[in-house]
Amino acid sequence: AEQRTIFAFNKTKEHKSERRVLKEQKEEAERFHNLLSQRTSLKTNYFLWLLFHIHSDVQQRESSVTELQESLAEHQAVVTDKEGLLKKAKKEASKARTQSSAKDKLRIKLEAEVDKLQPSVIESSEAIAALKKRVSADSKAASRIEKEKAAHGEKLAELEEEIAGHVEKESELQQEYDQLKQSESDGIGSLTEEQEVQYEKIRDAAAVASAAPRRKLQSAIRGLESARAKAAKVGEERKELLGRKEDAERSCGELTTRKETLEKSLEKTQSELKDSESTLSTLQKTAADYQAKRSTIEAQLDAINNTLRQAKDDRRKDKEEERILTAIGALKRHFPGVRGRLVDLCRPSQQRYNLAVTVAGGKDMDAIVVDTKRTAFDCIKYLRDQRIGTATFLPLDSLQVPSSESTERLRAMAENDKRYRLAADVIRVSDESNRRAVLYAVGNTVVCDSLDVAREICFERRGGGRGGGGEERIKAVTLRGAVISKAGTMTGGVTKEDNNKAGRFSDHKLEELRSKKDALEVEREDLDSEAGRGSGSHTAKAEDLRNTIGNLRNKEQYSKSDLEYTKKKLKEQITLVKASKKTFAKLEKQSADAEEDVTEASESVERSRQEVRDVEEEHFAPFREETGIEDLRAYDEAIGKAREDFVKKRTDIREHLAKLTAKKKYEDEKDFDNKLDKALKKKTNHESQLEEAEETEEKLLSEVSEIKAKLADAESTLKQATETEQAKDEVVREASSALKETQGDYNKVTKTMNAEESDLMVLRQKLHENLQKARVDEVELPMLDAEDMEENDDDEVEGSQISSRSSRRDSSQTATQESTVSSQHFSQREDSKVAKDRRDASKVDFSTMDEDLKVRRSASEEDKLRKKFESKISKFTQEIEGIAPNMKASDAFETMTEKVKETVDDFNTAKEEGRKANEVFNKVRKARSHKFNSAFKQIDAALKIIYTDMTKSSKHPLGGNAYLSLDDSDEPYRGGMKFNAMPPMKRFRDMEQLSGGEKTVAALSLLFAIHSYRPAPFFIMDEVDAALDNVNVLKVCNYIRQRSGDFQCIVISLKDMFYERSESLIGICRDVSSSSSRALTLDLTKFDRKPGENSKRPRDGGEDAAAEVNDSPKRSRRIAAGAG
Repeated sequence: AEQRTIFAFNKTKEHKSERRVLKEQKEEAERFHNLLSQRTSLKTNYFLWLLFHIHSDVQQRESSVTELQESLAEHQAVVTDKEGLLKKAKKEASKARTQSSAKDKLRIKLEAEVDKLQPSVIESSEAIAALKKRVSADSKAASRIEKEKAAHGEKLAELEEEIAGHVEKESELQQEYDQLKQSESDGIGSLTEEQEVQYEKIRDAAAVASAAPRRKLQSAIRGLESARAKAAKVGEERKELLGRKEDAERSCGELTTRKETLEKSLEKTQSELKDSESTLSTLQKTAADYQAKRSTIEAQLDAINNTLRQAKDDRRKDKEEERILTAIGALKRHFPGVRGRLVDLCRPSQQRYNLAVTVAGGKDMDAIVVDTKRTAFDCIKYLRDQRIGTATFLPLDSLQVPSSESTERLRAMAENDKRYRLAADVIRVSDESNRRAVLYAVGNTVVCDSLDVAREICFERRGGGRGGGGEERIKAVTLRGAVISKAGTMTGGVTKEDNNKAGRFSDHKLEELRSKKDALEVEREDLDSEAGRGSGSHTAKAEDLRNTIGNLRNKEQYSKSDLEYTKKKLKEQITLVKASKKTFAKLEKQSADAEEDVTEASESVERSRQEVRDVEEEHFAPFREETGIEDLRAYDEAIGKAREDFVKKRTDIREHLAKLTAKKKYEDEKDFDNKLDKALKKKTNHESQLEEAEETEEKLLSEVSEIKAKLADAESTLKQATETEQAKDEVVREASSALKETQGDYNKVTKTMNAEESDLMVLRQKLHENLQKARVDEVELPMLDAEDMEENDDDEVEGSQISSRSSRRDSSQTATQESTVSSQHFSQREDSKVAKDRRDASKVDFSTMDEDLKVRRSASEEDKLRKKFESKISKFTQEIEGIAPNMKASDAFETMTEKVKETVDDFNTAKEEGRKANEVFNKVRKARSHKFNSAFKQIDAALKIIYTDMTKSSKHPLGGNAYLSLDDSDEPYRGGMKFNAMPPMKRFRDMEQLSGGEKTVAALSLLFAIHSYRPAPFFIMDEVDAALDNVNVLKVCNYIRQRSGDFQCIVISLKDMFYERSESLIGICRDVSSSSSRALTLDLTKFDRKPGENSKRPRDGGEDAAAEVNDSPKRSRRIAAGAG
């Protein structure tokens, strides 16, 4: 029904659109005829104006060419006379040049001889200068050697004096050491040099003899150190025990404080437990109020959806569009600076601009407008953190828009030419603060009526701008979606996506209704958020409170156990303090014993040291008696350092004295007399060479003087010949200048004539082109009558005679008149095409022209007038080309009116049928949702009870928690659902993170919960206990036994607990005799204990198990266990 309604509406809209188009075509046909007549009249005036002035110019140029040809013949005769005079002058100049050349050759020969002798003169001068320098250097070397000889004697005297000083210094050092030794050894005694050497040997022998007592001494020292280490260790243990005792006393204080804190915490937990139970009851009351408010909002949303469906809201948004709208709604709620998408904040002023604005804005139309860059960064971070997706943001505070000067300039151009306008001017915004985002998106793009207008703006005007200062590049968009970019590239064609985006502006009115729908959905989401729906509605909150109560009870239990542990620990610490006191007394005794051991070891060390002294005394006693020195150690301390200094200083003096002696020996070996004799002999040799070089130089200079005199005479003769040659050359130049001047006049006349002929050829070509263009454009020009045409023929015959004479002259000057082959016929007056054009132009009647057009104008004025004609013709042509008249539009318009009436009736009928079908659909959807929710709620409630029963124990009396949640609460059957389970004493985790046994228990709970809604006659379970431990297997067995009255169960298992708690066993084994499988059965009901009797076979080992066995006297439970 909805599709039929949409089809009828589209058909009505299509027929109305066609009727509107037919009406416009009818009006355009009438305008088409008017434009054709106006353009024809304008073209006639234009071609008359062009032909009149071109024909007049042709006649003027032909008379001017005739006059120039006569002047050219006169200049040719004068040029011939000047050429004869120039030839005679050149012969006389050639003779003078020959004589001058012979004189110049003689001069060159003499200069060569001078140049040949010049190097020898220069070489001789340089040799004399070098010899003079050598003589001077030899004199200086001899004087330097004499000075060095005098200085050598002084240096030897200084060395001898320095050697004597160091010898004296050594004797003074020996005396100082003797005096120091005498003064330091007062009361002790002193040793001679030989005794000191002997003392060193005795000291070495004493060291060898005392080696054994010294080892004993070292052993005693080690024993002393060991005793001291033992005493220190006992002290450390005593200190450590004292620290432990203090720690234990401090722990007692801390545990006492902890006990008090735990008692207070236990009291607080009990108080919070009472508060949570009270909050749970309040929440259950709030859930009823929330459900009532939500039902009201749902009813309003249903009404709006029906309205949108009746108003042709057939455009379905894809998942990406829904994601973007959802993301924008979330951003608006979190960030106040988010304005929305640019396409939602603006719309074109007229519907015809929809596609152009969509193409001009491009991808920026889907960008999100925000107030600041900071807001944009926050939004991007939010999208990334929430993993929503990506989006483009336009911060208003940092957008760069075109300058106001360029925008105003383009706006002024658009006002003068109504065929285009700025894209920013055809876009309306609800809030002017968002205008900056629009300017950023479209910039200075212009919207043109057609592609021809866009080409003119982007290419023709830009091309003209290169010659006149240049204009900025413009991006143009046509109403049909074609684009010419600033770079000059052109893009055409429209995709379905572009049409869909353009259609978004047409739905602006429906957006208000959708906005109301979004507001109600936001209100519903806020209501859900306030009610805690994000974590699973009120039911989830109630479950959270139940979990909280369970946690508080667990906390109470843990606090009690912790308090008991603290009391026990406090008792242990008190016992430790008492034990530490006893151990401390023992360590006090051990410390006293260690001090006694240290004292004994010290006495042993002193005895060993005395033995070492006695051994050394045996060696030093004879030497002491011999020298009379009683204390040798005191002597070492007094004299040892001074002797070392004395030996070191004496060694230094002796080494320096050896260096001075070697230096004096080197100076004694030098021989200055031999060196002086060699220097004087070298000086005498150089002086003799200098005298020989001076004599050679004088001879060369005299030869050069004689040759230079001859050269001067030759240069004088050459100068006279050169002056004669220059006079002849001057005559040649004057004759050549006169010839050039005459030829210049001749060339000027020739150039003028060529220019006139070229202009004439161009004018004839223009005349031909304009006549041809008039024929092509089918312009009907007014023609003269027969009498006027005869007068024009006489003028043509007379002009042809003049042209024949000029053509004969032109044949003799073809070298100076060249033209292209394609235009050569326009340069000949008698050419058939030229004659035909002249006759055709003469037939035209120019009397109908306006007198203002016959007036001769300047070139610029003619250019302006021509552009004016062409502009008007172009405008008429563009308007005519833009019109496609349909002469049958009137009849088609009447037919289409009848069709519109029929489609409107069909649309009203389809809309009523769609409304009824929508009501039926809503009823079915509500019934479907009701049935699904009923089953879901019953299964969810049963799941909580079953999972709690299967996970509770004496240690965890509350059991675990499990629940189901829907992905889509509005239409639950369209989405999925989540199953979450929390075992006792464990935090919330995904099902994938639970252990195998926990997953098995949760899966069985869900299976039994589904069974509670639509019970099955029996279950077959194949090794469901594979991942369960004995505790959980026991719980599953107990639950199956409890529910044995509701269903039968067959279990395939390998666990003994299932065997023990079944009513019958079926085992499969191999029958050897028949080589086939065999089934063995065992009925265990015979072994069940009767009321009032003890059990004949063990089951659970407790009272609970016994109760489970006797729970149903009429149960039909079947549990089979065996190897499958």
